[in-house]
Amino acid sequence: MKIKSVVLASLMSALFVTGAVASELKVGYVNTQRIFRDAPAAQKAAKKLEGEFAKRDADLQRMAKQLQGLQENLEKNSVTMAESERRTKEKEFGEISREFQRRQREFREDLNLRQNEENAAVIEKANKAIKQIAESEKYDLILQDVVWVSPRLDITERVIKALSEGK
Repeated sequence: MKIKSVVLASLMSALFVTGAVASELKVGYVNTQRIFRDAPAAQKAAKKLEGEFAKRDADLQRMAKQLQGLQENLEKNSVTMAESERRTKEKEFGEISREFQRRQREFREDLNLRQNEENAAVIEKANKAIKQIAESEKYDLILQDVVWVSPRLDITERVIKALSEGK
């Protein structure tokens, strides 16, 4: 019985000490998704990517319309076409369809790669801003991407402001 009391007393004193330390702990939270959405560096990166990939996207859209036209033509006129003409059109449709799928896949892969590169640059800038804020405002802990956090701990707006100022 005495051992249980000593252990219980030790645990209780540890909890009180931990509670005292925790009340002095300065914690902040940063919403990474908001940074990607609202930070000027992220918006600039998105516009850069949009410009970089606009021509390829337009080419893919033209190709998709061409394929749709070919398919509609085949469906509408295949009964009245000569067998050799129908086979030629079907072969043409198949070749263009495969080429379209290949280009579309390459487009998505290239876009994802560039998005990841641009996002990494934004995160690097954000992490520098977070570190500066943490040091200047004496934070003990800054968290990112948690399930829930009290709005009073959210310093995302300060990070976005720091990124806007080019810190």
